[in-house]
Amino acid sequence: MKAVVLGGYGLIGSAVMRALAAAGFDVTGVGRSAAAARRMGPGFNWNLRDISSVETPEWRNVLRDADVVVNAAGALQDGGRDDLTAIHETAIGRIAAALEGTATRVVQISAAGVGPHASTEFFRSKERGDAILQSSGLDHVILRPVLVIGPAAYGGTALLRAAAAIPLIGLQILPGAQVQTVALDDLARAVVLAAQGAITPGTVADLTEAESRSFPELVQTVRRWQGRPDPKMRLRLPGVLLKASSAMADLLGHLGWRAPLRSTAIRALSDGIAGDPGAWQAAGGFRCRSLDETLAALPSTVQERWFARMFLLFPLLILLLALFWVPSGAIGLIRFDAAVAVLTERGVAMGPAQGAVALGALVDLVLGLAVLSRRWLRPGLIDMIAVSLGYLICGTVLTPDIWTDPLGPFVKVLPGIGLALAVLGLTDDR
Repeated sequence: MKAVVLGGYGLIGSAVMRALAAAGFDVTGVGRSAAAARRMGPGFNWNLRDISSVETPEWRNVLRDADVVVNAAGALQDGGRDDLTAIHETAIGRIAAALEGTATRVVQISAAGVGPHASTEFFRSKERGDAILQSSGLDHVILRPVLVIGPAAYGGTALLRAAAAIPLIGLQILPGAQVQTVALDDLARAVVLAAQGAITPGTVADLTEAESRSFPELVQTVRRWQGRPDPKMRLRLPGVLLKASSAMADLLGHLGWRAPLRSTAIRALSDGIAGDPGAWQAAGGFRCRSLDETLAALPSTVQERWFARMFLLFPLLILLLALFWVPSGAIGLIRFDAAVAVLTERGVAMGPAQGAVALGALVDLVLGLAVLSRRWLRPGLIDMIAVSLGYLICGTVLTPDIWTDPLGPFVKVLPGIGLALAVLGLTDDR
């Protein structure tokens, strides 16, 4: 049987593709990033498409041989890279139109808590997409997982790991929120059963463990799983500080950053993440594992602990780079004459000296601002490294005596290069 997985390189989509392949399906993934598709490894077919913009005729071509279509594509919030309506609704409508009159089964991965009056547009748009599929007349199963826990960390599960990694302090975030989880492997297994026809057509079911716990209890459980000692003190994060953090995260979303502290995620956690396993089991499903069983099946490796710590440090490192380069460029322009004098006193003509200072200052400003954008982060880092090396080479030729300056302006460029290299090594987000 042939299966097509939309959003095949995401947290859920990649697990689903591997599970379907292991079950004997011929699997093709659909996504817009060739680099992310390559990281899935060899052995998978790909249709590189921007799911939100594919029209119905093109979907007919992409899905023409599919026995099963699994929709694992989704976005948490509108932002620089995401459009909820396009992904959750328009794409579903076009796919339904493309599959009209076929026997293809559609397995829709939605979310527990969706509804027309839900508190966030994420849940409301997901519900509208589910409704389009339910009214389409297609053979379908809709699965609504709670918080998904797996070996890969992304979004909410990345935030969970990072919160558990804070040294000494146990932050009490949203103490009233109740959360249920589901193992990523259980979700992938459920998709396989639905794809094989073992689940009753038309099923709409939550995928969840039976137990629930508060969010601070969840963080503490993950902390112990990571092998970290209990915190020395517990501090409740003030609501005003949490709101300010989510407002900043929303702003960063317009720069392409999918920060897990965005207002949609915080609101979803505040409302609680809960589901009822009854419909799933009644449709022929299995019992989903508890959180303790899920974590027992996952090794907490050094990679896990490195990620949790670096997830906290990553935005700080980017901010430090911006705070190094932007003021450097601004000071060069503000103290333009003094900067020019550094060159002219060493024999450089006035015209070339002024041009070098002006160009250098502008380049510093542009690169410092570029790394604040997700889209321009990687090229900005590469240019920072190249410009720094060029600065050292030209400076050594024109002003070699600055190497012995007591304040070490040349020497201080070296750790800046190291910082840019470190951030460059952390730029993958999947």
